[in-house]
Amino acid sequence: MRTLLSFLALTNSALAQAPAPAATPNQQPGQQQQQQQPNTTRPIWRANLPGGTYEIVVGSMVSVSSHEYVVDGTARVTEVNVDTTGQMAVRFYYIEPAMQSGPAGIGAATFGKVQGLATEAAERSGSDAWKKVVKSYPTTTHARTVEYRLASKDALNKIFASADKSLRNGKPDEVTITE
Repeated sequence: MRTLLSFLALTNSALAQAPAPAATPNQQPGQQQQQQQPNTTRPIWRANLPGGTYEIVVGSMVSVSSHEYVVDGTARVTEVNVDTTGQMAVRFYYIEPAMQSGPAGIGAATFGKVQGLATEAAERSGSDAWKKVVKSYPTTTHARTVEYRLASKDALNKIFASADKSLRNGKPDEVTITE
């Protein structure tokens, strides 16, 4: 028992003489050092769309681009791409007819009327498939690509402006498209 008491006394004495941890530059000697929690909040760029939601860490954005092209002479596609350091690509696009108007604009007017009737019929049936991305495997399917089809060029321009803003200033931003 005496040996145990001696051991405890020596241990207690050694602990009392152990040097205190070094103070940090802003810490007074004798103050307890607080555990710092890592910062888990990262700036996010977010796009809320009728077809889903896309989010990316702002620091992973490499470039934002917008361009137009014509597909098979029938459709003009305006596309916005957000390039990232990751493996997943994202494309936002708007499709419109690329047809030349005939005498007195008959071609474009006819296309507009047909598109309007098709849209009206789809809405009455409860289907919104005409608003969705259309893929024909394997010609239009790209691995690791997320695509969103937008209903207007204005909506596409809002996506570009928001992504560009986040890329340029390194700060989070959010855009919501409801159409």
